[in-house]
Amino acid sequence: MSINLSQPAVELRESRLKTITGYEGDAAELLSRNDIPNRERSFTQCGSCSADQVMNLLTQIQDAAVVEHGPAGCAGDIPMRNGVFRTGNKRMGYNVHNVKYLNTNLDEKDTIYGGGAKLEKAIREAKRRFNPKAIFVTTTCASAIIGDDVPGICNELEEEFGIPVIATLCEGFRTNIWATGFDSANHSILRKIVKPARQKQPDLINVISFEHKFLYESVFRQLGLRANHIVPLSTVEELERISEAVATVQYCETLGSYLAAGLEEHFGVLEIKAPAPFGIKASDELLREIGRIFHKEEEVEKVIISEKEKIAEDLERLRGRLTGKTAYIAAGGPLAYSIIALVKDLGMEVVGTSVWHHDQRYDNDDERLNFLRFGVETYGNFKVGVCNKQAFEVTNAINKYKPDIAITRHLATVWAAKLGVPSIFAGNEPTEMLYDGLIRFGQSIDDAISNPAYIKNVAKHSKLPYTDWWLKQGTYSFLRSEQNV
Repeated sequence: MSINLSQPAVELRESRLKTITGYEGDAAELLSRNDIPNRERSFTQCGSCSADQVMNLLTQIQDAAVVEHGPAGCAGDIPMRNGVFRTGNKRMGYNVHNVKYLNTNLDEKDTIYGGGAKLEKAIREAKRRFNPKAIFVTTTCASAIIGDDVPGICNELEEEFGIPVIATLCEGFRTNIWATGFDSANHSILRKIVKPARQKQPDLINVISFEHKFLYESVFRQLGLRANHIVPLSTVEELERISEAVATVQYCETLGSYLAAGLEEHFGVLEIKAPAPFGIKASDELLREIGRIFHKEEEVEKVIISEKEKIAEDLERLRGRLTGKTAYIAAGGPLAYSIIALVKDLGMEVVGTSVWHHDQRYDNDDERLNFLRFGVETYGNFKVGVCNKQAFEVTNAINKYKPDIAITRHLATVWAAKLGVPSIFAGNEPTEMLYDGLIRFGQSIDDAISNPAYIKNVAKHSKLPYTDWWLKQGTYSFLRSEQNV
């Protein structure tokens, strides 16, 4: 599949990856086809905006500015972004400072007469105020409806300023797949920031993750490799040089698929084609692929043996406590499939999953990146529903299956708690990765299941917003039938 960098707008996941957000069935059926039509909902409770994911990445670049071309309301999440940025810098020992962000504050008059003048003024102010190494200009629903020539304005000012001024087209209604926002941000980085390698660095590996922190850095040290963390907390200069790495590894295919594939196609940086290192078998496969690419096969085998020996006693203890327990998983597609490996390695059973979307193709068209296939072939078939973060569906499923533990990402664990089900949140830090990550994850599950008093108390004194009528319905009752799609 080709990553087209000639246009300012990224090709949408709906067309590029045949991504769907509505499905009910089992994993084997989902795996057997790549032409399943999306089943729309006749009722939707909530949704996520792709522009939100753009801000997740671009506001966290150290010396770049972001100009958001939209109403002031679109800036509502910036205090949270600023907190994440400052906390990350403090944790890593970097200079603590605020995000470099401006909003053009479009109003009703602008929607009639156009907001181009405001946008140019805001970009100039960002240059004056922040003196950034690059300026990303993001769009919103309002600016897209107006039809302002954002790429044209950016190109003119880029020539004047002598720095990248990058139109990032990410208005929410452009796509139904919120994860397209990650692609939009990475598309802009690939188009305008990354430069051809001056010289390849034979020990450098790019690491794409949500946090500027990689918990199997110790493994890389044992292999004599250096990790180059992208994108959060990177500088523009560091992003310019990611083409000099030998390979790219990622925490979540949803986040890094487009960037990894683009780096391989346009800059010759190999994507590590192996399942994410969640669970023992996936960790083995990923490390062996890294060893093959970096010609460190013998060193990798020694690391695998050593790491397994370190966890053997704890793994046996956790399996003794968790074998036969049941789990329900609700998370982004690739990550949910990866969490299944952790749960199964701990001796537990998966009673059901909700994934926020499902990609039927992959940016790097290689079956080794099909995490669903890896999960089914390694751990067996399982029930799966594709659900774009609909809390009413997840709550219904947890009530239906009544698992010993609910494992969620993006959705709050409060829904399980109100049902009296212990739950844990799979956050942005990759604490579950590799062999020691399996132990950390297992201990979190054991702690939650073994100490239910608080959750039972929450359930006793809480009331769900959903009636008994809904909780007795089929989880995906509002999905239109495939015949009516």
